[in-house]
Amino acid sequence: MQKLQLTLAIIKPHAVKNPVALSYIRQVIKNKFIVVKTKRVSLDKEAASNFYKEHMGKFFYNRLVTFMASGCIDLHIMGHANAVELWRKLLGPTSVYKGQFQEPYCLRGMFGISDTRNVAHGSDSSTSAEREIKFFFPDFSFYEWHEFSEEYYRKGPIIFNDHLFEHVRKL
Repeated sequence: MQKLQLTLAIIKPHAVKNPVALSYIRQVIKNKFIVVKTKRVSLDKEAASNFYKEHMGKFFYNRLVTFMASGCIDLHIMGHANAVELWRKLLGPTSVYKGQFQEPYCLRGMFGISDTRNVAHGSDSSTSAEREIKFFFPDFSFYEWHEFSEEYYRKGPIIFNDHLFEHVRKL
C-alpha cells in the first residue's frame, strides 16, 4: 500500500456559511480522504495577506484577501496516496465558470460563485502542501507524522470522529 501524501484543504467563507454546500463537501472529504487534523478559524486581513502573499500585485489579490477575512474557514489536513492531485481533481478548475461547463459535478462547479469565491483551496504540490499546513498548523510535525503516524493511519485501525471531523485511532 502506497504511503499517504498530505494536502491542505481550505473551505472558503461562503461555503462554510452554506449548510448544504458544507455538508456535501464534508461528505466528499470523509469518503475519499483520511482527515488527519481539522480546525475552523477566522482570518484577519493580515493573516490572509500573509497566506496569499505570492499573489500580491495581481489584480485579484485585494478581493481575495478581503473575502478570506470575511468569515470562518475550515482547514483540513488530508491524507491519501495521491492527496494533492485527487483533491484538486475533486475541486475542478480554478475558474468556476469553466468548471460549471466542463465539469459541472466538480465542487467548484456546484458551489463556486466566482473565481475568488470558488468554494475551496487545494495545495498545488507536496511542497506547497507542507508550507501551507505549517502556516495554519504550526505545531504539526511532519517528522512525527512520517515516523510515527503515517503507517498507523494508512493501515489502521482508525475510525471517523464526526464531532472532531477527523480520523482517530481506534482503541
